[in-house]
Amino acid sequence: MRFVYIAFGWLMVVVGIIGAFLPVLPTTPFLLLAAWAFARSSPRLEAWLLDHKVFGPPLRDWRERGAISRRAKTMACLLMAASYAAFWFGSYPGPLAASLVALVMAASATFIVTRPDEHSGKR
Repeated sequence: MRFVYIAFGWLMVVVGIIGAFLPVLPTTPFLLLAAWAFARSSPRLEAWLLDHKVFGPPLRDWRERGAISRRAKTMACLLMAASYAAFWFGSYPGPLAASLVALVMAASATFIVTRPDEHSGKR
């Protein structure tokens, strides 16, 4: 099982790094999954990821306080709004599909916005 967790962790690291360069693919959720997998398989790899100079701080903020930086909150909400606009104007969805997608995105945005900020611990 250790090998499965390590393989899954590395897959999530690769997808997370790809997400750092593609605006429609988030980075942090995949790296959170990688940290989770490494915690169950390799303390050394978990420490490497949590101590990484770029990826480590947001991962530690999330683990310690469930915190998301203001910049990440802003970017997530803006990208969700842009994605919904592209969905709306690109596919001309029916009322049910448009409502369901809007509901999922609004719930996701609400979750993100209500998390504490990275430094202040405030919402």
